[in-house]
Amino acid sequence: MPKGSNQKLKLSYLCKIMQEKTDDEHSLTLQQIMHELEEEGITAERKSLYDDFAVMNDKLGIEVIKEQIGRETFYHVGSREFELAEVKLLIEAIQSSKFITKNKSAQLIKKMKTFVSEYQAKQLQRQVYVNDRIKNMNESIYYTVDGIHTAIEQNKQIKFQYCIWNTNKELVPKKDGAFYKVSPWFLAMEDENYYLVAYDSEAGKIKHYRVDKMLKIGITDDLREGKELFKNFDMGEYVVENFSMFHGEKRRVHIEFPDDKVSIFIDRFGKDVTIRPAENGRSFVAVDVAVSQQFFGWVFGLGADVKITSPEDVVEEYKTQINKQLKLY
Repeated sequence: MPKGSNQKLKLSYLCKIMQEKTDDEHSLTLQQIMHELEEEGITAERKSLYDDFAVMNDKLGIEVIKEQIGRETFYHVGSREFELAEVKLLIEAIQSSKFITKNKSAQLIKKMKTFVSEYQAKQLQRQVYVNDRIKNMNESIYYTVDGIHTAIEQNKQIKFQYCIWNTNKELVPKKDGAFYKVSPWFLAMEDENYYLVAYDSEAGKIKHYRVDKMLKIGITDDLREGKELFKNFDMGEYVVENFSMFHGEKRRVHIEFPDDKVSIFIDRFGKDVTIRPAENGRSFVAVDVAVSQQFFGWVFGLGADVKITSPEDVVEEYKTQINKQLKLY
């Protein structure tokens, strides 16, 4: 490539050089910057670089800091769109997210590194560890989520195959591969899994689906239905009732527990949960939950000092279910 043929791209290359090769710990002199530009076939004069730095600061939002060390003047990029600590936080979120596959995690982390210098990227690489044991195996989930968002934005229904895992760890479509058709309204995350909350017009009720078990999603030409049901819809309440405790009849249940276990209930039901004092260093909560074996199992797992106190039929059902489980063991 002839020298200077990239001259029109000078500012773009300068931004790239400064963002990749400088940070608060690493700087370049004007001579070094001009050498980097020459490597790209671009010539530059000192005065033009001063003008470019002004454009980067004032127009592009890229802070270029000038620092005098002895007789030499150094330049480096200061604040960035994402600070190093923020990039670390986002990478940790990607690493720990169960619904993002190992391959997609690697791709996203690679992109996140472009927000910091090459020196900082190397520092991040030493901290990157993606545990594929907990990662989702459905590579298409990334695009499924995007498709659902698009359908909601366009007010359209979607169709998809819904699957279950078989003993060979393969996703197998239910209903012999027949397509489900629903009106998507919300996406929710619970226990690191994505769920679609939608209206099923055939069943005439709200349902939810694990997004990683949805395949071959497509947007239909039909407008969404079920708007009236979602007018006063409380997503937080729905998540607690249907995801945290699985399916079951919704009941107001009173649970008594020792005060040192209060954080368990706040973590599960949120800070707005009403906590009332009992006796002898104990308290109780009244919560609306979907009563099920999973709910009983959760309460049992908290220990013998946690107990359901009302309503009476739920207390009796809890005792029955726990006695059955104890007999099995």
